[in-house]
Amino acid sequence: MTDPIPTILYDVIDSTNAEARRRAEAGETGPMWIAASRQTAGRGRRGRDWESPTGNLAATLLLTTEQPPAEAAQLSFVAALAVADALGEYEPDAPIRVKWPNDVMIGADKVSGILVESGRAAEGLLWVAIGIGINLAKPPEVTERPATSLAAHMDDAPPAMEDALEVLAAFFDEWLGLWLSLGFPVVADAWTARAYGLGQICTARLANETLEGIAEGLDEDGALRLRLSDGTIRRINAGDVFFGEA
Repeated sequence: MTDPIPTILYDVIDSTNAEARRRAEAGETGPMWIAASRQTAGRGRRGRDWESPTGNLAATLLLTTEQPPAEAAQLSFVAALAVADALGEYEPDAPIRVKWPNDVMIGADKVSGILVESGRAAEGLLWVAIGIGINLAKPPEVTERPATSLAAHMDDAPPAMEDALEVLAAFFDEWLGLWLSLGFPVVADAWTARAYGLGQICTARLANETLEGIAEGLDEDGALRLRLSDGTIRRINAGDVFFGEA
């Protein structure tokens, strides 16, 4: 993409992902960024609530693609790299890492979450909503695991949401272009170089079972390779992964 992607900014909205879905189901194809100063019903993965206090970033990129859903899900890795690069612009010395499947960390604490949703569009295409929440000013008050904010690692005030979104959108455009032109391997290599917890023991909570093993890295499609105690490899396509905090 070469032209800047338009941004629609709301003061308050239920959920930027919900708005993206409404627009997609009404026939809009994007690309467009949908952002809000505050969400009243923000959502994370598996239907979890996502707090969006004023000062943090809540935005969704709506676009349409020819890729099938399994490949479109790789956009969560694209988004994670864009978030990591954007945070690095403001605090280059911070220990910024990406965690499978869709978190960005500073140190051992979560600073950003990503939610990718999709549905059928016209002419056999797929609409994709890539929702991104970043704790710019403060972490949520209630959280399942330790969380932090960009502000906690800065001497100066954190960036305004609009400014952070502009930086994020630029990095997303770069990584999206690489994914579209070179495929997932270049994204996977960059993600692995920033990965949190690889080579460590982790607990994977799946829909119907809980597994423990060594997180060995990404498979060619983005699945996590988990080496169990008997030496076998399990591919984890969906679930929650915990390193030392289960």
